[in-house]
Amino acid sequence: MAFSPSSKTRFSFITFFSLSFLCFLFFFSKKLLQPSIFLYTDLLSHNKPSHPSISFAPPLQDQISPTPNEITPDLDPTVKNTSSDVNLVTQKILASEKENLEKSCNLYSGKWVKDNEYPLYGTGSCPFIDEAYSCRENGRKDTEYMKWRWKPWDCELPRFNATDFLERLRGKRLMLVGDSMNRNQFESMLCLLHEALPDKSRMFEIHGYKITKGRGYFIFKFMDYNCTVEFRRSHFLVKEGTRLNREGKTRPTLLIDEIDKSASRWMHADILVFNTGHWWTHGKTARGKDYFQEGGVIYPQFDAVEAFKRAMRTWGRWIDENMNHEKLVFYRGYATAHFSGGDWDSGGTCNGETEPITSGSFLDSYPNKMRIVEDVIREMQFPVILLNVTRLTNFRKDAHPSIYGSVPKGGKSRKQDCSHWCLPGVPDAWNELIYTSLVMDMHH
Repeated sequence: MAFSPSSKTRFSFITFFSLSFLCFLFFFSKKLLQPSIFLYTDLLSHNKPSHPSISFAPPLQDQISPTPNEITPDLDPTVKNTSSDVNLVTQKILASEKENLEKSCNLYSGKWVKDNEYPLYGTGSCPFIDEAYSCRENGRKDTEYMKWRWKPWDCELPRFNATDFLERLRGKRLMLVGDSMNRNQFESMLCLLHEALPDKSRMFEIHGYKITKGRGYFIFKFMDYNCTVEFRRSHFLVKEGTRLNREGKTRPTLLIDEIDKSASRWMHADILVFNTGHWWTHGKTARGKDYFQEGGVIYPQFDAVEAFKRAMRTWGRWIDENMNHEKLVFYRGYATAHFSGGDWDSGGTCNGETEPITSGSFLDSYPNKMRIVEDVIREMQFPVILLNVTRLTNFRKDAHPSIYGSVPKGGKSRKQDCSHWCLPGVPDAWNELIYTSLVMDMHH
């Protein structure tokens, strides 16, 4: 069949028009699809699960916008911005450390090793150390006691990162509850976190209180992280009371079946660190005469160890009944004292000690109180983390204030403190262990 010239022209025109239309349709469709593809890619890149603040996460300082007063370096436009790469590397390092820690590492079995990067803050740079722990300011000349780092046998603790710690605290309340040993740790925590702040004025005690041993509570606010670090004094964790003796005079009692009166305040914290122990060795508590009270009955005589056990069970029940699983609760174990030739109230000394104990049976000593604590925590429903620092403190006879717990006055002999710890010093390691627990995500 032959085609006429006009039909050939018509066919060519239709073919050209169809091909042009198909090309236009393809080009337009690609353009139309591009926003959807980019949107989908953007959603994928931004829809990553975020880490809760009490969990494993990399340090986040690269994500914090500088304040107007901060000086930022001039950036070379030819240099690639590698902040995300830095975060990725940091995350991989912490992930490796977390994996290392989880390979059956006992954090509390190890040794102290010299580390020239210690202390983690300067003796004169922290304004929150009260006189009792300011050994250098009170005349102690040697400095080696500040240069020891705790090293578990089977792993390395992650280096304390104060900025990361504060990120994990963002919007939360950390509260230490206990006796003066927990105040010792509280002051260490303040110093460790204070060291990382570019603007130190952004951290302050909300009532304007200066730290002294006479005051029983403090609340320090970190403005840039909207978090607080607090201390609440509770010598026994159970309620202290009074009674009238036959002469009508007031005498102290200890209600071992009732929680401390400050417990209503504990409930507002997100992370809690408890301790008790040293006051249980003091005179009236150790003697147990007309002192321990239970169910409205004051016992004429009662064993202090049994009283401690019942008090710890009272605390354990309160935790089980009042803590939800969004909370994180630590119990920091008994810290070893090193009195020689007497006790705290009978002329015991530790002056002149400049090196840790390196061998001997003392390193294996473990008080019965700690076995009671372990039993109570084991019986509890709530997952309390035991900071079992007893054996790691056994080594450190060199790190107590000794005669340097106060400024010398008129040549008078000073009572020696071989229970508490100089700062910087041993309590810094306890806070490093808390940080390690957060990195390991022990909450879950």
